[in-house]
Amino acid sequence: MEILQSGEGQLLGFRDPDENRAWVQQNKSRALVDKRMSAAEAVSRFVRDGDFLAMGGFGHVRVSMALVYELIRQKRRGLRMAGKTAVHDSDVLIAAGCVDEIEVAYTFGHELRGLSPASRRAAQSGRLKVIAEISNAGYQWRFLAGMMGLPFIPTRNMLGTDTLKKSSAKVVRDPFTGKPVCLVPAAYPDVALIHVHRCDRFGNSQIDGILVEDFELSRCARRLIVTTEKLISEEDIRREPAQTVIPYFLVDAVVEVPFGAHPTLMPQLYYSDEQHIAEWLSMSRTDEGVRQYLERYVFGVPDFAAYLEAVGGQARLRQLGRIERYEEPSITPWAQRDGKGER
Repeated sequence: MEILQSGEGQLLGFRDPDENRAWVQQNKSRALVDKRMSAAEAVSRFVRDGDFLAMGGFGHVRVSMALVYELIRQKRRGLRMAGKTAVHDSDVLIAAGCVDEIEVAYTFGHELRGLSPASRRAAQSGRLKVIAEISNAGYQWRFLAGMMGLPFIPTRNMLGTDTLKKSSAKVVRDPFTGKPVCLVPAAYPDVALIHVHRCDRFGNSQIDGILVEDFELSRCARRLIVTTEKLISEEDIRREPAQTVIPYFLVDAVVEVPFGAHPTLMPQLYYSDEQHIAEWLSMSRTDEGVRQYLERYVFGVPDFAAYLEAVGGQARLRQLGRIERYEEPSITPWAQRDGKGER
């Protein structure tokens, strides 16, 4: 195949598809196993320093912030991140020193709220390395190629742009038409974190509203931690099988955490907490402000439930949406469960 152009960006998260398939077959079980655990246990077991990390959701919508704060609390370091549609999650992780390298589609801004002071400061100082750039669609196709077990996806996306020059994609001559076509390389994240509306104890997950790229991401990531607003029975899952967009055999851990996307928006349940996001944007203008924020909302609290109390508790959460009452996650220690994993 004739290569016409090669992007100068570093290739991040690529694996030989056959090697990745062999890893999945060896390490991912299809047994119906109870995967419920706390956020602390899930991060401790499945996220390692230096991992290539990808987040579900989109921008300030349906982001697993409960796991983001737990990554910071456990002081994960050297993470490389898929900055596909990441905004608040990547900003906080970068500010906390968890992420060293990132491939950027959109990261250094909070949409209509303005730029990301902490992430921009990290990039401009050299502490954070932007190793490649890509478009949002380009990242979705990287995940699509990984899901399909292909080394790349052909597309016309990014042709003739500086984004392509900064990417890890290649332009080749299409053998059928003779015209240029862009080859976007596959991506296989070490771990993906996705927040869903509901799932059962095995990990069968349902999402209301737009999926963005979580369908593809859940199928190309080696490890998948799902946080859920609500645990439901497998009988309820089976009543609406078409709603289950992430099947159990892709999932490694299930964490029940109501309001687990706060301060981002959870479609049909609660709105983004603009007051809290504004507080972060204000405090993150300086390194000292970042330190104070993390001490107040991450290191100064034991878990996400305590974080929710710190941001205003039930009174504040009721203002954000239709959920009438915040309930503690129903995590039961393994020793107190019966042989079937029942609570």
